[in-house]
Amino acid sequence: MNIKEYVKKMQPGWNLGNTFDATGGETSWGNPVTTKELIDAIAAQGFKSIRIPVTWDKYIEKDSNYTIKDEFMYRIKEVVDWALFVGLYVMINMHHDSWLWLINMKTEHDEILKRYNAVWQRIASFFKDYSNMLMFESINEPTFTVGWDPVVDERDFELLDEVNKSFYRIVRSSGGNNGTRPLVLPTIRCSPTEPHISHLCNTIKDLGDKNIIATVHYYGYYPFSANVGGATRFDDTAKRDIEETFNRVYDSFVAGGIPVVIGEYGLLGFDKSLEFIEHGEIIKFFDYLVYYAERKGLTLMLWDNGQHFDRRLFKWADIDIYNVINYGILKKMRSSYTVNDFIYIKKGSKIDDVRLKMYLNGNVLINIKGKSRNSEVGVDYDTDGEMLIIKSNFIENAISNIYGINDILTCQFSGGPDWKIKIILYDTPLLKESKGTVDDFYIPTEFNGDSVATMEAFYEDGKNAGPKDWTSFKEYGHSFIPVYESNIIKIPKEFFNDVKDGKVILKVHFWSGSIVTYLLEKQERDVFGIPQ
Repeated sequence: MNIKEYVKKMQPGWNLGNTFDATGGETSWGNPVTTKELIDAIAAQGFKSIRIPVTWDKYIEKDSNYTIKDEFMYRIKEVVDWALFVGLYVMINMHHDSWLWLINMKTEHDEILKRYNAVWQRIASFFKDYSNMLMFESINEPTFTVGWDPVVDERDFELLDEVNKSFYRIVRSSGGNNGTRPLVLPTIRCSPTEPHISHLCNTIKDLGDKNIIATVHYYGYYPFSANVGGATRFDDTAKRDIEETFNRVYDSFVAGGIPVVIGEYGLLGFDKSLEFIEHGEIIKFFDYLVYYAERKGLTLMLWDNGQHFDRRLFKWADIDIYNVINYGILKKMRSSYTVNDFIYIKKGSKIDDVRLKMYLNGNVLINIKGKSRNSEVGVDYDTDGEMLIIKSNFIENAISNIYGINDILTCQFSGGPDWKIKIILYDTPLLKESKGTVDDFYIPTEFNGDSVATMEAFYEDGKNAGPKDWTSFKEYGHSFIPVYESNIIKIPKEFFNDVKDGKVILKVHFWSGSIVTYLLEKQERDVFGIPQ
């Protein structure tokens, strides 16, 4: 077996997230029971591998041998069998056990290690005669220190080294095909940073086994990924983060002969909604991530906890995300796009030609069509080098008297997926007076066709207010939530938890470029809101 070719053939991969890793059982985190039809559908989408995260904690018997319940063992077997039957490479692991109990290894070393070893002895023995299309991952995002961003010391690295090597010895000595089965080893928290990478490199070199795969996770440049700090766009900083991360992983592992699987990738904002990051910026992110991972020979496994591929209807929630991945990995084509995927037209304003910079990425613009008609180059649109010019008459014909999206222009290129530009009629949004409590406060809002990009919060003295006060720009979905169908902007209690009594000035930024100021006054648990 050539492990480099093995990992290459896994590209692209998909995660069956929030299912067998759910701490309360397969359906406890909102996903339906996994079916053979779902696995078949994933293979039909062009995915070559599937990661099946498994949290074993709930199914470990309360005995001294830490026996895994047979019913659960055979359920995992059933899904593994379905995946192998349709030709998918399959990865199973130990998932949220990392923070449920493995995290206690510093203080309960012997008992925790005994439990960890017992679980892997059972898994290794159970699957030992399976083909090497099945691989084992030692542990997901391992950590031995409590906290979201803890200080990692040398003891943490020693414990992970011990865990990974114990896993390795158990599997390799368990017979059957486990003597050569591909084994996947993570860094601390699956972080793609230093010194995490170097420590894992040392572990893998110590083992001297050619059938080992390194794994890290990647969720992008944090401010952009979580939509905080005003990082609403996939800009040069976010792009550079991809390059620096993947270069680091390549130089440390791949260049030294150790293949790498990015076991999870996506954006942090997706945990709340696919809409918490502007759609066009999402597409740019995925296009560049896939492109650069391919350049560096890194295999990608999309993290999908149910928000991407509908497991009941077998359809994509956002087909554009799938298309950019599909074209980038399977068809080796870059996506083309313009600087914005929207054109905002203010009601009553004079309509002029709109110029949008194009990023062709090796392609050529072929055609643009609206919802009801094709366009004509030189009449409805034109190009000037890398500039796309949408003619005023084309926009005027698309505009009605209704706020919101009036038309969608579909740009077709010589390669890659289509790029869609929304023509939106808007007027300046109106934020209205409101009163409530820190547990239940919202701002009645006439959006008038506009959409919220971000929000700032200040005290009267100019200091930043609210959570993450290193920035005035608050986190979308955490400190503010636009609810367009209800015509409100909700300000959750998580925002007020970090706000002092007194006045707070909000500046709500909209994608049209409008900025609307609003005054909050907090008096213990009562909150009053006044438009400015």
